[in-house]
Amino acid sequence: MRFGLKLPILNPVLKTLHIYLTRQILASLVMTVMVFTFVLLLGNALKEILPWLVSGQVRLGVVAQAIGLLVPFVWVFALPMGMLTATLLIFGRFSADQEFTAVRASGISLLSLISPILLLSLVLCGLSALINMELGPRCRVAYTAIRFKLEREFSTTYLPEGRLIKDFPGYMFYVGKNRKGNLEDVLILELQNQTNVTRKIHAETGKMEIDKAKNRIDLTLYNARFVTLGSDSRSAGNFGEIPIYLDLNSAKSPSFQPKIDDMTFGQLWDELHDLERRISFPIALKNLTPEQRKAAKKQLQDRRREVITPIIFQIHRQVAFSFACFGFTLIGIPLGIRVQRRETNVGIWIALLLVAVYYSFIVLGQAFQTRPEYLPQLIVWLPNFLFESVGAFLLWRANRGI
Repeated sequence: MRFGLKLPILNPVLKTLHIYLTRQILASLVMTVMVFTFVLLLGNALKEILPWLVSGQVRLGVVAQAIGLLVPFVWVFALPMGMLTATLLIFGRFSADQEFTAVRASGISLLSLISPILLLSLVLCGLSALINMELGPRCRVAYTAIRFKLEREFSTTYLPEGRLIKDFPGYMFYVGKNRKGNLEDVLILELQNQTNVTRKIHAETGKMEIDKAKNRIDLTLYNARFVTLGSDSRSAGNFGEIPIYLDLNSAKSPSFQPKIDDMTFGQLWDELHDLERRISFPIALKNLTPEQRKAAKKQLQDRRREVITPIIFQIHRQVAFSFACFGFTLIGIPLGIRVQRRETNVGIWIALLLVAVYYSFIVLGQAFQTRPEYLPQLIVWLPNFLFESVGAFLLWRANRGI
């Protein structure tokens, strides 16, 4: 009879607790997302937008438009960070006030208590996917288009970083970084008939200068490795320094194209298919033994992977990052219960530490996106597996009172 009397009382209590915790989490989530959005916007504004306004280059309305376009882009990062901070703060306070002890004494398990919070995190994963894969990239591209229009007169426009450049006949470029003409991670494909790759050059650093008298770009590459892919022969080697001259008269007018990491999910797939269709590598089959022919094909496949891996990496990054809210929720709830602190600053510091750990994997994968042998597309999934497995283990321990 005791159990028969307890169940009708328990259900309304559990429902009340669900409503209470969900309201607390939502209120804290809105507040923390607003704070992180402001901080991230402030960082971008101080670096890129405010100098335009101070120098008098643009009107206040253009600056306001640029800031508005940045909001969905920073939500890509602010939403998971906000959910992590909210769970740490609310469940830390819930445990510090002995409310969690009272709930356990009433016979309610931790898993049944947090079920609506886990459901909310999955809903946020769907929202994050929409922002990561569609809304954020489109707004970022619109913002970059404004920057491109304002900075068009600068020489760095000719070799912008982080995108495939097809403006120069006979070449395809990818530049990892372009800092006022100082280049890093430069990949050049020399093309025949705009499709067949005859030589691939990869340089650690480079220097770009504009020769206005000759109307050309003087490009100097340092510590460069090259592979020649001819129909009858192939060779490889290294250059300590190699000059390349690009005629601006024959080049297309610099046109705005979104960076690879600013493309939507659908645009990335289209770019991947277009790149695979346009680029073919001639294979030297004459005078080769079957073993040599097999080795040559494998080498050329490796070269193809090196070209398309940055796009594949971005596809995986967008999908993997959409699950960050769920992983942060799983690990945030038991950590908040264990810390048992009501102070907001403690929760924020723990959240920032966990965010730094999570994003370190993203940065590591980004650094290896032109190195397919390191499988960068799998590196971006590691923090999800790590946070979800550790969070599930901590939840299991907390549910058992360990």
